[in-house]
Amino acid sequence: MSVPAFRSSSLAPLAALALIGALGACKSGGGELVVDDSVGVTALRSPCPVVQIPEMTGDMTVFSAPDRRDAGAIDLTASITNLRSTCDDAKGGSELHTEATFDVLARRTDTRGSRRVVLPYFSVVMRGGNVVIAKRLGSVTLDFADGQERAQAQGRAASAVNRAEATLPQNVRKLLTRKRKAGQTDAATDPLALPEVRTALAKASFEQLVGFQLTDAQLAYNATR
Repeated sequence: MSVPAFRSSSLAPLAALALIGALGACKSGGGELVVDDSVGVTALRSPCPVVQIPEMTGDMTVFSAPDRRDAGAIDLTASITNLRSTCDDAKGGSELHTEATFDVLARRTDTRGSRRVVLPYFSVVMRGGNVVIAKRLGSVTLDFADGQERAQAQGRAASAVNRAEATLPQNVRKLLTRKRKAGQTDAATDPLALPEVRTALAKASFEQLVGFQLTDAQLAYNATR
């Protein structure tokens, strides 16, 4: 299956919203600007990508029969949780390297015998909320002991983003931070409404998205849950 169409509002379709979440994901040196559509410039943010799970890709259900989708046919369920990331933008260099780690929690319905299950996942780097820059596939292995209902494993996903591309141009920073005085002709103009500013914000906004590599049928099932 190809990369899911990332339609969730949680993916910050507006670049300005994507900038807000980056503080918690990275260790920041000088930082960049955090921009909020409602209040303007509020703080500093790191140029490191926001790391998150796209809607409908954080859960996987495996059925015992290919033609059944009822609860009685569920063989195994799994979910991605505890997604964390590290990215130190103070080290310098032309690239920002991010490593995401996450836990996969699984539960099987038939606990007879030991069992090994391998589940695939993807890691995608997106720019501006809609442009896929890179995609990598990985897998996690879960081992169930005889009689054991639950199993847990950890996955990792690395990404690299060009530092210059993730940094707002100086002229845009000046537009966002310039003090405006009452009476000036452009005092009431919101810089976030300027096309050149919004374009620059989108280009400087990166996300690392991690989720299960689902089949079309699994993705359709998740959409109905």
